[in-house]
Amino acid sequence: MKVLITGGAGYIGTALCAELMSNDQVEEIVVYDNLSRHNYNLFMGFQKLDHRFKFIEGDILDSRNLRRAIAKADVVFHLAAKVTTPFADQDAHLFEQVNHWGTAEVCYAVEESDAAKLVYVSSVSVYGSGENEKTLESELNPRTFYGISKMRGEEHVRRLAEKKEVFVVRCGNVYGYNKSMRFDAVINKLLFEANFNGKINIHGNGNQHRPFVFIETVQSVLGAMLGSEIDPGTYNLVGQNYEINEIALALKELYPDLETIFINHNMKLRELKVDLVNGNLGPQFHKGKSLLERLTEFKGRFTF
Repeated sequence: MKVLITGGAGYIGTALCAELMSNDQVEEIVVYDNLSRHNYNLFMGFQKLDHRFKFIEGDILDSRNLRRAIAKADVVFHLAAKVTTPFADQDAHLFEQVNHWGTAEVCYAVEESDAAKLVYVSSVSVYGSGENEKTLESELNPRTFYGISKMRGEEHVRRLAEKKEVFVVRCGNVYGYNKSMRFDAVINKLLFEANFNGKINIHGNGNQHRPFVFIETVQSVLGAMLGSEIDPGTYNLVGQNYEINEIALALKELYPDLETIFINHNMKLRELKVDLVNGNLGPQFHKGKSLLERLTEFKGRFTF
């Protein structure tokens, strides 16, 4: 089995590479990435990737290079995306180009290739916000340019469902340690600030919920999609819905002298929670550790 991962040098991509290392059915793994985040940690460290790995520096908007790379793949994981957290409405054109039309290019390439399976990592941001928990049946109403672009990407991916095995995975906010870190993600950012600054900033009153998922859960779910234990289709991937204040309290247990600063404390920010049961893969692959246990392990990764 030959696997290609767009965005394979990124946060989730690095975790997926580690997962594929343990799969003997995989004979070749191609990491296709433009290195736009200037994160080279996939290529460094004591844990070596084996002879099956290859790297192509390329952009998903470079259709010629992309099609050549995907042509002989059996499975394509499409992770490459323009991401910011919090998902601001800045640089709308770039979100549209990369996440919408870049995904279209990936789909065109997969359609013409030998690939039998396409896995697209989307986002729960396609739901927008609301007081009720979101399910797969909920109306999509994204409130940011990022969310809109991921929804448009889903439309291109589902177009292939009659020809290929297609998976759409709507991830919550991903957190946790791996060597290709993202410190703009909510929990990761708060932990970094708590450890090195001794204070964290919370926007609004902190009562807003957000869906979160641990990086190792994402890694396990994506790895399982190589086999037959998960049927093609659209899924949510959320481990838990946390109030921002809950995260702050867990950090306070780790750092008793932590200072918490509320910015626009009188504001109630948008609410987003996802049903943890119906259509959600998170609990099925959850490894049972609490948020505090995971934050404690993450804290142990800091050098000082």
